[in-house]
Amino acid sequence: MTDSTSHKNASAHAPLHYPFDRVPAPGGAIEVAPGVLWMRLDLPGPLNHINLWALADEDGWTIVDTGLYGPQSILAWEALLAGPLRGRPVRRVVATHLHPDHAGMAGWLTQRFDCRLWMTRLDYLHCKAMVSDTGREAPMDAIRFYQRAGWGEDAIAAYRGRFGRFGRMFHAFPDSFRRIAEGQWLEIGGHRWQVVIGRGHTPEHACLLCPASQLLISGDQVLPRISSNVSVHATEPDANPLGEWLDSIRTLRETLPANVLVLPAHNEPFHGLHERLTQLERGVGNGLDRLRAAMTAPRRAVDVFGALFRREIRSDDTSTYGLATGEAIAHLNYLVHAGEASIETDGDGVLWYMLTAA
Repeated sequence: MTDSTSHKNASAHAPLHYPFDRVPAPGGAIEVAPGVLWMRLDLPGPLNHINLWALADEDGWTIVDTGLYGPQSILAWEALLAGPLRGRPVRRVVATHLHPDHAGMAGWLTQRFDCRLWMTRLDYLHCKAMVSDTGREAPMDAIRFYQRAGWGEDAIAAYRGRFGRFGRMFHAFPDSFRRIAEGQWLEIGGHRWQVVIGRGHTPEHACLLCPASQLLISGDQVLPRISSNVSVHATEPDANPLGEWLDSIRTLRETLPANVLVLPAHNEPFHGLHERLTQLERGVGNGLDRLRAAMTAPRRAVDVFGALFRREIRSDDTSTYGLATGEAIAHLNYLVHAGEASIETDGDGVLWYMLTAA
C-alpha cells in the first residue's frame, strides 16, 4: 500500500498539470481518452480510493487493476459493469502489481468472465506466496526480523495477531496467469500498449505505455501527490529496494516521453511525468541526507523514524509501524549497500547501524 507518512510528498508549487476538474462518481466513469475509462473504488483508511482503468477491447473491456476484495467492492463492481461498462464482458484483467488494492478483486473478475489474469511473473508468484500465509502463524524468521529492528514485545504480539491479513483482502486468487514482461506489446482494442517495468515498490511492477495515445498507466510506480512505500520485508532482509527504486526513476525518465498523460493508481491524472520523477528522486535524496545527519551514534531501525517521517510513528498503530519499519530499513540498507554504513548486532540480536568513517 502507499505510504502517506513520508516526507516525500509533492510540493504545493509542483509544475504538474491536472487536466480534469472532477473525479469519477461512485458507479461512474470519466473518459480520459477515446476508449479509456477512469473509474474509482473506495479504500478504507486515509488513502481512501484507488483508480481503475477500463480499456475498450473489441466487444468488451480490458481492466487494469481491480480494487480491494470485500462486499463493498463487489457492489461497486456490479454498478460499474451495469453502468459505464454497459454490460459488455471483461476480456482480460491486468494487475500492475501484487498489492491487494490492485489485485484483490482479480479472482472475482476472472471467474465471473472466464478470462485470464495478466501480470508480471515475480509479482504473481510473490502474491501467491503471501496469500498462502492466510491461517498460518507468523514465522519465526519474521519475528526475528522485527526484533532485530528494535520492536518490543507488545508490537511483536500485535504483529502475530495481524499476520495473514494480506490474504483476507483477496478473492480466491487465480491459480494461473498470463505473463507480461518488460518491453512486451499488448494489442488492446486496436491500440498497442507497451509493458514498462519499475522496481522498488514491488519486485516487478508493470506500467503500460500507449505511445499513439500519449498515455501511461503508472500504477503505484509514479504517483503525483504522494510517494509509494519502498520497504524491506522479512522474506529478504538484506534487500536494497531503495536502490532499485532510484534506478527505476532514472530509467523511466530517460526512456519515457515527457508529454504523456499519466494515469496513476491514486490521486488524479496529470501531465508532468519527468518533473514528478525528479521530485521523487529529490525526495529520496533529502530523506537520506536527514538520515545521515541523524546517525551521530549507532541507531536501530526504529530510532530513525523521526528523520524520515512527518508524523509520530506509534507502535500501537501496527500497520503504520510495520510500513515505517520496512521503509526505514530500506534507507539503512541503501547506505549499507553503498558502503556508507555498517551493522553491528548486540547480545539480544538487535541490529545497530552506524556511518562508516569517510
